[in-house]
Amino acid sequence: MSGAEVRARQIVTDAPTDLIVDRLAAELARRYGITHTELYQVDYRLAELLPLGGGEPITGPGHPAWRAFDHQEPVVVDGTGWFPVGMRGERRGVLRISPAPDDPDVLRQLDTIATVVGHELAAVTSTTDIYLGARRSRRLTLAAEMQWELLPGRSRIRPSFSLAGQLEPAYAVRGDSFDWSDDGHRLWLAVLNGFGEGVAAALLTSLATYALRNARRAGISLADQAALADQAIFAQHRGAQHLSVLLLELDLATGALTAVDAGSPRLIRLRDGVVAEQVLDKQFPLGMFEATDYREQRFQLERGDRLFVVSDGVIDATAERVRYGEAALDRFLRRTGPMEALDAVRSLIGDLRAFVAGDLVDDAVVVCLDWLGPQP
Repeated sequence: MSGAEVRARQIVTDAPTDLIVDRLAAELARRYGITHTELYQVDYRLAELLPLGGGEPITGPGHPAWRAFDHQEPVVVDGTGWFPVGMRGERRGVLRISPAPDDPDVLRQLDTIATVVGHELAAVTSTTDIYLGARRSRRLTLAAEMQWELLPGRSRIRPSFSLAGQLEPAYAVRGDSFDWSDDGHRLWLAVLNGFGEGVAAALLTSLATYALRNARRAGISLADQAALADQAIFAQHRGAQHLSVLLLELDLATGALTAVDAGSPRLIRLRDGVVAEQVLDKQFPLGMFEATDYREQRFQLERGDRLFVVSDGVIDATAERVRYGEAALDRFLRRTGPMEALDAVRSLIGDLRAFVAGDLVDDAVVVCLDWLGPQP
């Protein structure tokens, strides 16, 4: 790392949470003669890039800012540079810099600095509302606020896998959610298809998510994780409310996949261009009955396999009394093969929005998992 990058990192790290971009802008002006530095964050719908300081959002898919965001590479057009801002696969937005230097080494340094900004935003987001407030184009419902706060992130990349998910309608989602964790050896994924309306649905999903996390962190098996979460929900609601969930555990050394299907969303596999639904052993949703025993299933993934988990809100999306349906879903998923996981999710949600001519009415969750193969 060059001296300029080290200096910029120190400035970003030491800056007050509300002045990260301002302090960085001052340093870039001093060192490189850059007169304009601005942070654009992607909104909750993955549809707009919103400037931190206010102003016009960027919505056009052909805009250089979106090209930098989509391809995660710097884009320089007409003297303005756009640099992706993110960390560990979590895309947060882009940094606009002008005039962009001509020196390739300086552009590389600026790309690294934009990544530093992404890490710092992740570090401070829980301590300030500045960045969360600026990345929404409308007000979130209370239930949606709860659901987005519950997520571990929207995307994750490691050498052996790539993972991404999205909730819809982004600004008014109620009960659908997802959760994940990895320790370098295994990846755990939970996709929840909520029950109910409004805050009640969000509370039920929150209870299920925290119960599953508590069980997972105790180091117990996937089936026992489901059983403990089932008991927690039944103890609270005595069967009056329940929740569907798909639990997955992926061995990152072998590609062995363990699943527990508790009334879950659909699990679909894309392998060598062929779309097929993974047959699961259907079991009772969490909280429906007292002391349910859950069974695990095991599958073997092949290098390059892509898994989609979709809730019923995707298949049942309706326009003029016509369902989106399984056939349309399978056709679209087949076309996502060349895309990165987040781009595949974003494209599917975009296709659904186009189908219904607006935002989805019912909750929907889409998660995409790519198994890239064991790594040294």
